[in-house]
Amino acid sequence: MAGLKTILCIEDEHFISELYARALRKEGYEVTIMLSGDDGLVAAKTDRFDLILLDLMTPGITGMEILSVLKDPKQTPKLHSKIIITTNLDQEESMREELEKKADGYLIKAEITPKQLVAIVKQMEEQITNLGG
Repeated sequence: MAGLKTILCIEDEHFISELYARALRKEGYEVTIMLSGDDGLVAAKTDRFDLILLDLMTPGITGMEILSVLKDPKQTPKLHSKIIITTNLDQEESMREELEKKADGYLIKAEITPKQLVAIVKQMEEQITNLGG
């Protein structure tokens, strides 16, 4: 993978998903938005995305369930996508640590701006590029 060019945003809050998408597209990323967990999981399993921004509270299947499916090698054996959890839920410490182990990043939406999100994505992309793929 040469960086993070394609991004799937699974986020049921239309306003937030549009803010993220607008900021990321402005920087040259291709962004697809899915407003439900069910649609998001179907899209994620295609493995067409370099990065998935995954809200934990989505209608239908939840982000936690999506993460479990995507990280299960029996259900998605060749998934290359990086996954960043996005949430406003105040997780208890043990739950947050468990999510952070499964995902490649964990962000509290209320604590970041779209501009900061872009910086985080670019930093992740740089790390991947420096590691050779």
